[in-house]
Amino acid sequence: MSHNELPADQAPFSGPPAGHSTGKPGWARKRIAVPAALLIFFVGVGVGSSDSKDQEQTSTGSKARPQPTVTVTETVGAQPAKADDTEPAGDDKQAAADKQATVPDFAGMGLQSAQDKAQELGFFSLTSHDALGRDRMQAFDRNWKVCSQNVKAGTSASTDTELDFGTVKLEEGCPARDERPPSAQGGKMPDFTGESVKSARGALDSGTSLTVEDASPEGRWVMLESNWQVCTQSPAAGEALNGQPVTFTAVKFDETCP
Repeated sequence: MSHNELPADQAPFSGPPAGHSTGKPGWARKRIAVPAALLIFFVGVGVGSSDSKDQEQTSTGSKARPQPTVTVTETVGAQPAKADDTEPAGDDKQAAADKQATVPDFAGMGLQSAQDKAQELGFFSLTSHDALGRDRMQAFDRNWKVCSQNVKAGTSASTDTELDFGTVKLEEGCPARDERPPSAQGGKMPDFTGESVKSARGALDSGTSLTVEDASPEGRWVMLESNWQVCTQSPAAGEALNGQPVTFTAVKFDETCP
């Protein structure tokens, strides 16, 4: 073997021997054999993962997309009302309105007792007022008595009629006739002397600037105006009211004006 020759296993590759195919070299065409058991394992894992993922998506999807809820609204107004839950209709309602009762004499009765008696007879529209014209409220009915009534005793009246009682406190005497608070209608200043400060205020326009002072030298605050009577006034009675301020001096009703 010459110096330039190499052993066959170390000689450079110069192509396939004659008669062999000239395709890809053998090492390039070599196939890798994968055991069947390992292939089945990977396929099974893939299928299982796919199924689990599908199930997870299905489960998640069912939570994320709940079925729509159908709400049924009942229209109560459309339902016919029961006969026993409604007011009388037609002839029955008219008959109730036409019901008559004899109005008794309430004079001298306590206001609470008079109201109870009226309700027993079917009169439920009831009101009362201060018969002395002081515009006091009947806060405690048992402390008041009836002096007069707007419907004459013995009259047959519809039970829808409003009964109005003129009243005074139990320790007071009834006036010969009901005294009504004065009115400033006509644009003239009324004579408020002897009237309660409350009724005088009520007779004036609500926007009137009104000052009330104690007529006595004590300089007391006029707190409960229905218990105070007017002694002097400005403007004087009969003067035109043009929005000017009004001034009263007053004392309590059990006192004498100076």
